[in-house]
Amino acid sequence: MKRRRQPAAAAAGVLGIGVDLTENERMRATLKRWSGHFKDRVFRASEQRYCDSCAQAWRHYAGRFAVKEAVSKAFGTGIGDALGWLDIEIVRAASGAPAVTLHGGGAQLARQRGVRQILISLSHTRHYAVAQALLVGAPKGDKP
Repeated sequence: MKRRRQPAAAAAGVLGIGVDLTENERMRATLKRWSGHFKDRVFRASEQRYCDSCAQAWRHYAGRFAVKEAVSKAFGTGIGDALGWLDIEIVRAASGAPAVTLHGGGAQLARQRGVRQILISLSHTRHYAVAQALLVGAPKGDKP
């Protein structure tokens, strides 16, 4: 009997999944009211530079906010002591697609849980930003 190869994600263990929907206008209002304080508390300097360089920056902030929320839900912790806003950085991969880099408590939590990869999907409409995050670990029997 011939064995069929499974795609890498299917062969790996799914450790968590999260999704978030963020209203663009709510983000716009928050940025208008709290601007610098909110940005510095939630977004790393590199994220702020990227979003602020875009037309309608609030839409890009909303997308990154949605990714951070989705990642925190995938870990099952939410944002708090174990995983902070600034522990999750949304970067651009070489392909231009969004990707996640974890820092501090986020990197530590990922090591403890055996997370090898975080897959994300991000989409925008005129009114909303939606993001999904999938934590991928080692296939059963493999060591991280």
